[in-house]
Amino acid sequence: MNRTASALTLLLLAVVGIGATYLMQRSSAPHIAAERRLADSRKLLDLLTADAYDNQPLQQPLNLADAQLSHSRLLAGYRATKAGQTVAVLLRNQTEGYAGVIELLIAIDANGKLLGVKTLKQTETPALGGPIGDWPNHWLQAFTGKSRGEPSDAGWALKKDQGQFDQMAGATITSRAAINAIHDALRYFDEHRLALLGSGA
Repeated sequence: MNRTASALTLLLLAVVGIGATYLMQRSSAPHIAAERRLADSRKLLDLLTADAYDNQPLQQPLNLADAQLSHSRLLAGYRATKAGQTVAVLLRNQTEGYAGVIELLIAIDANGKLLGVKTLKQTETPALGGPIGDWPNHWLQAFTGKSRGEPSDAGWALKKDQGQFDQMAGATITSRAAINAIHDALRYFDEHRLALLGSGA
């Protein structure tokens, strides 16, 4: 086989290889996207037990009015229902921590009680405020069962600020930011209850 034939054979093999790779990527792209959506769904919905709802909350985002709150900003909201009845509202909320943005997911039941809080994004100092990103999170679990009025507005603060909550060790600013953001979300829920719960309230 002469040099030209060898070069053409190599070129043909390269084209076939590139084409096969391209076709494989194209055919697997929908599957990869579906798996990514499923992973995102698990990450966002693991504040709720799997049997607590029967809809697809992430596929029906809520229209949030007045999203700029006192200490934070709402990014998105979702409604979880079972048999047509609203069982929970999930609010994605962003606040400013010590080292940057903290994004929280806050689950509230139909009566305005906190079901759970999860950190979705944070850039806090690893040994100080960074543990707010741990999941499950012992410090954030202390807020479960609280509501806008329980404790009172004055109680929604650190104990060192005459409130009711402990802070994460060495992370006063991070702790204050999270408490304020959670209280913001509960207050927003209370003030927009009918719109958030919808007809399945």
